[in-house]
Amino acid sequence: MQAPQGPVHINCAFREPLDYGNQDWSIDCLKGLDKWFINREPYTRYLGMKMVSALGDYSCSVMEVLEIVKNAKQGLLLVGAIHTEDDIWATTLLARHLSWPIAADVLSGLRMRKVQKSFLGLDKSIFFIDHIDQILLSESVKSWKTPDVIVQIGSRITSKRVGTYLESCSPSSYILIDAHPCRHDPSHVVTHRIQATIAEFAASLCQCNFQRKTSRWSDILMVLNSAVSQEIMFQVHSECSLTEPYVAHVIGEALYGDATMFLGNSMVIRDLDMFGKGWIDHSTNANNAMTHHFPGFLGAPVAGNRGASGIDGLLSTAIGFAIGSNKHVFCVIGDISFLHDTNGLSLLNQRAQRKPMTVIVINNHGGAIFSLLPIAKTASPQILEKFFYTLHDVSISKLCAAHRIKHVLVQTKTELHDALVKSHVGHVDCVVEVENHIVDNANFHRIISMFTDHTATMHLAYLLGGPYCKDELDGLSVGRIHAAEYMFYRIQLAAPRTSGVSESSFFHEGFILKLCVGDSIVGFGEVAPIEIHEEDLLDVEEQLRFLFHRMKDAELDVVPLLRGSFSNWIWTSLGIPPSSVFPSVKCGIEMAILNMLASQRTDRSYGIFTGSNVVECNQSSTSSIQICGLVDSCGTPMDVTFAVVKLVAEGFTTIKLKVGRRESPAEDAAVIKKIRDIVGYKINIRADANRKWTYEQAIDFGSREPVDSVNDIIKFCENSGLPVALDETIDNLTGDVIPKLHQFSHPGIVALVIKPSVVGGFETAAYIAKWAHMHDKMAVISSAYESSVGLATYIQFAHYVDRQNAVISRIKNKGSCGNVVHGLGTYQWLREDVSEQKLNIHAPTLGGGIRASAEDAHGYLQDLIINDKKIDRTYSEEKLTSYFIQVDGDNFSCQVKLQEGGDCTNEKVVLFLHGFLGTSEDWVPMMKALSPSARVIAVDLPGHGESIILQHDVENSNQISFSVQSIADLLLKLIRNITDGEVVVVGYSMGARIALHMALNQNHKISGAVIISGSPGLRDEASKRCRSAIDRSRAHFLSSCGLENFLETWYSAKMWASLREHPKFDSLVRTRMKHNNVKALSKVLGDSSIGTQKSLWEDLKHLKSPLLIVAGEKDPKFKEISRQMCREIRKYKDRESDGLCEMIIVPDSGHAVHVENPLPLVRAIRKFLVEIYQT
Repeated sequence: MQAPQGPVHINCAFREPLDYGNQDWSIDCLKGLDKWFINREPYTRYLGMKMVSALGDYSCSVMEVLEIVKNAKQGLLLVGAIHTEDDIWATTLLARHLSWPIAADVLSGLRMRKVQKSFLGLDKSIFFIDHIDQILLSESVKSWKTPDVIVQIGSRITSKRVGTYLESCSPSSYILIDAHPCRHDPSHVVTHRIQATIAEFAASLCQCNFQRKTSRWSDILMVLNSAVSQEIMFQVHSECSLTEPYVAHVIGEALYGDATMFLGNSMVIRDLDMFGKGWIDHSTNANNAMTHHFPGFLGAPVAGNRGASGIDGLLSTAIGFAIGSNKHVFCVIGDISFLHDTNGLSLLNQRAQRKPMTVIVINNHGGAIFSLLPIAKTASPQILEKFFYTLHDVSISKLCAAHRIKHVLVQTKTELHDALVKSHVGHVDCVVEVENHIVDNANFHRIISMFTDHTATMHLAYLLGGPYCKDELDGLSVGRIHAAEYMFYRIQLAAPRTSGVSESSFFHEGFILKLCVGDSIVGFGEVAPIEIHEEDLLDVEEQLRFLFHRMKDAELDVVPLLRGSFSNWIWTSLGIPPSSVFPSVKCGIEMAILNMLASQRTDRSYGIFTGSNVVECNQSSTSSIQICGLVDSCGTPMDVTFAVVKLVAEGFTTIKLKVGRRESPAEDAAVIKKIRDIVGYKINIRADANRKWTYEQAIDFGSREPVDSVNDIIKFCENSGLPVALDETIDNLTGDVIPKLHQFSHPGIVALVIKPSVVGGFETAAYIAKWAHMHDKMAVISSAYESSVGLATYIQFAHYVDRQNAVISRIKNKGSCGNVVHGLGTYQWLREDVSEQKLNIHAPTLGGGIRASAEDAHGYLQDLIINDKKIDRTYSEEKLTSYFIQVDGDNFSCQVKLQEGGDCTNEKVVLFLHGFLGTSEDWVPMMKALSPSARVIAVDLPGHGESIILQHDVENSNQISFSVQSIADLLLKLIRNITDGEVVVVGYSMGARIALHMALNQNHKISGAVIISGSPGLRDEASKRCRSAIDRSRAHFLSSCGLENFLETWYSAKMWASLREHPKFDSLVRTRMKHNNVKALSKVLGDSSIGTQKSLWEDLKHLKSPLLIVAGEKDPKFKEISRQMCREIRKYKDRESDGLCEMIIVPDSGHAVHVENPLPLVRAIRKFLVEIYQT
């Protein structure tokens, strides 16, 4: 094939940046032409590609391309505009096959994907780099590494920054694939031009076996993309006003149902390409029956016209697109483009042969794109307004009214969301006008660009200086956690904690965590909940034992303080929804991991928090932080004053005084007056009322967070003129905190006090602190009476927060929000500590208050030696006992495998029964968590796992029954072998039906039962016959087709939809293959069918043993069954049923509650045990 022949068009483009400056000619424009100069071959080779035959024959041209792709070390898959769903699918298959980073243009259909997952982490199957345009703002990234091979699919890309970067890269091979024969290479970098459809090219490459490998190139780009994505998300959501980047970020959320999008040119398409959200949650779609299969997302085709140039006829084109696609089209367009095609409103009004359209007009009253070009830096405002901005005062609402088109003006984020929702249900055409201003838009774009630049630079510096992989192919893992232990400490305090209502204890208790990677890399953390936490020490220890089991051998690939990285690790590596981990536990584990990462690095440990020491906003800044003293206001005014005088003599310049504990605010005011009379005004006093006063009392005094209500806090600020800091109000924030923080943007609220152990760790604390800095508020890091292990980490974190504040002030061109004094003065309460070493907190000779050095804190943790005398007990890993007991049934015997943990003399005995296809292994983490509270035993039920069926009469083997009743009778005999007392039975699904049968019919040995996703059976005979036939058919399929085929069919059912999304689903399916006797397993399926089981609905009225009934939030069928069971029991028991029946719905879980979200279940079972044995 030859290059197209004909006239040659030479395009002499305008110089950039469209100003009066002169640029000298540079020889750099010849970069990359070396190979062309030294040979006679044309720079670009034009190739054809035939389809691969069934025999796998390749043409010479295909072989050449395959060799280039196969030998690439740093490949990049670039995807331009794609117009069909088939091409989107082919590109997706190719991306997975190559395992290269994929940069998808906004018009590719892969840029705004509909993801079918309830929890989004770093998807490792396809390496999407959605924000490559913003990543390339960083000069460090551009100079780091460049791709050696680029494969571009589809037509031109939107981002000029990406195009310029690729042009400067001079890759050894640039392969461009498109179906038309025409030249498309504005940067003159294409080395191989292949005329083929996307499907043809993908099919050819997918037939070739490439070694799938992970490289630092891909992994680092993935982390940078995630960091920049989080930064963009933070910036657009933390800004209270409605901005154009916010519209671009959230507009994809409207793409559900049959909706699609058409983008206007100029800034609209560029904003979507830069700031559009890379994924849209599509997990609520009921038709995702097989979402565990590749790729786990749907493409979202997006249309445009002429790339990013030209503004004529865009509205009319969008209307034609709506007719052709027969979908609800969301057309996003700028105001100048809209005004250049007002005739399109007439077409819109005709509403012929199409579905409704929603036209979103971004109206900044002019051509805003020029405010973002270099010319805006050199030209005067008058020149810009006269010749570039095309300013106008045209009323879009009146234009719509003239054409009888519905018009909605939106000026807030809430109004925009309401308009988008209503446009789906209104079934009428609608123009949604989003008002903005050119100057505000340009400034916000500048701020986002600077923050994303800083974020990419910071994370790259950390990753390149990190302890990662000696081998380039090992990815970003820092190793596997080979050991985890906790030490329960008890230390003496100098005084009772000020946090307790009636606290009189002079002791403090908690857990020191120790995580190990390799032989010498250790990280310490601390979990020590007190009165202000929702969890107590029992709750914490329970979760630690469970999590430590899951952590063993878990790969550690956490990127410090990258929002979502630690939570993603908890989800993907441990299989635990992060929201179910107690805040103090999450903080303690994150603390241990951060300190472990610090021990692997050669730089100072606060480089772990800041990314790298090379990223400094002020190279001369000190690494120390200032600390606030703490005084309880108990005692006479003179007693409190003397305590303050003592602290001032030690060097404190800021004192926090606990108030709100006396009869009236006037008494607290008298204490403050006495302090001022004696000490004067050389110190700052923070009065902390802990939200105990009414509004009137607060006005009478005035202090930090004096009232409970947010409205009262704001009213207090406005009426008193006194500044307020929020403390407990911040502690109560959960979930996505940014929208909730906006209510505190009032300027009278000057500080947020953040306790990492209460808000859920350092990622969340850093997020809140950053919001505070963005809104010109101080972020004060506060401790909760932790030992020096926790304090040393908080000191380093507080230093990071102060540096973050300086960076934000520099980017926003604003002064710092003041010298921050952090609330770490609880170190004064520690009469004893967990280590003999002393944490260095002191007053410098030159003054400046009590300070602590981040470097000293790092040194303390690196040299930490725990004082064994302060440790009551240590836990590393509990080994469960495994054994067999032979039990005789009717016509058979069964050697039942059991696993046991806990004290064998404990009278509290819990028996765990798994579901169909499960084994005793399903309960091991839960057993380890509950073993301090009870003797815990799990069994492999007959036909499952390692339990063995022994037949008495081989000829009559068909007479053996594995019905629910026969298994329950067998287990009763087993219980008598285990204990003379009663047991609590915990059963899941099939095991729950057995447990319920035992609770109703064997109550003399059953003291209670936990029914997880269980049912009393079917009520009517017709339903029973139908279900029995279905289960017999399933049993036959299992025995005849084998376990592997059966599992594929079994787990494709709708009931397992949420389980399929679980990160441990594949490993769970692998464990289901480990059954000794498939024939016996199939017989259990048929015999124990709910269709053959006796209905227990009528028996519920005779219930005597307490029941805890559990269902998953995402399991509507069993939620309703659980509610019906409770209603039946309460109908007959009246008041007596209060202690007999309790129901809980476990969030973030479906049918397999104990797998999908086990931690709330563990806590519920322990509390159930306490209630049973107390009564």
